[in-house]
Amino acid sequence: TSEEGILKRKQRATDVEPVFGHLKYNKRMGRFLLRGKEKVEIETGLLAIAHNLAKKAG
Repeated sequence: TSEEGILKRKQRATDVEPVFGHLKYNKRMGRFLLRGKEKVEIETGLLAIAHNLAKKAG
């Protein structure tokens, strides 16, 4: 509820949320294909790389 907290919440809406929405809706990423924390981290990293490459190419 502090000034800083309010500013961070506003920034999160523009930084993070659209990326997850894009991955879930446009890339059809509803669930992870692999199991285990390490494998999920790798899968998330690959999705992030793919997302960033698509942004650069577009």
